[in-house]
Amino acid sequence: MEVKVKRIARRDNYTIGKMYVNGEYVCDTLEDTDRGLTSKMSVAQISGMKVHGETAIPTGRYLVDMKTVSPRFGGRPQYQFCKGRLPRLCNVPAYQGVLVHCGNTANDTEGCILVGENKAVGQVLNSTATFRKVYTKLKAADERGEQIYITIE
Repeated sequence: MEVKVKRIARRDNYTIGKMYVNGEYVCDTLEDTDRGLTSKMSVAQISGMKVHGETAIPTGRYLVDMKTVSPRFGGRPQYQFCKGRLPRLCNVPAYQGVLVHCGNTANDTEGCILVGENKAVGQVLNSTATFRKVYTKLKAADERGEQIYITIE
C-alpha cells in the first residue's frame, strides 16, 4: 500500500497537507513547521536544523509499522479499538516514535502526523473519526500481508 502526504500549506507554526491512499484522497493532515528537511540529509544536518517538538519530519519515503503499541498513546480511550497500535513510521532520520494519530493543532504533535479535516485555520477537526477511517484502511492492508509505505512530499 502506498500512502502519500502532500504538504500544501507551509506556515510559521504548522503545515497542512492532504493524505492519499493508493492515489485516493482520504483526509487532511497537520504537522509541525516544515523546515525543509529531507531524508537524503545526514542526521547531523537534520539535527542542526530541527527544533525539538516543533519540526515536521523530513520529506521522503518510510515503511509503516502497524504492530507496535504506543507507550504514550496506547492506553488512551480513542485508541482502545486498535489496542494502542498506532501507525508508526520506521527509520525517520533523527526522529523516534513518529506516529499517525489524533489531534487538532500543532500543539498536539511533536513531529507526528495528525489526521482530520482542515476546516479551521491551522487545525484539523473530526480527528478521532478520521483516524479510525485511516487506520481501517492501513490495518486491512497489513492483514493482507502488504507492506505499507508513506511518502511525505
